Amino acid sequence: MNEFEHDVQSKRNDFVDSAVGFVVAFVAFSAIFVIATVIDFIAS
Repeated sequence: MNEFEHDVQSKRNDFVDSAVGFVVAFVAFSAIFVIATVIDFIAS
C-alpha cells in the first residue's frame, strides 16, 4: 500500500469536488457566452 494512503488530509468524497468544479466552470463559460451575446445584440 502507498505510504500516503495511511494519513490522508481530506476524507471528503472526490465526486463532490469534481461536481463543484464542473458547475463553476460551466457557469463561468455560460456567463461569458451570455455577455458576448448581449453585447452582440446591443451592437447590431
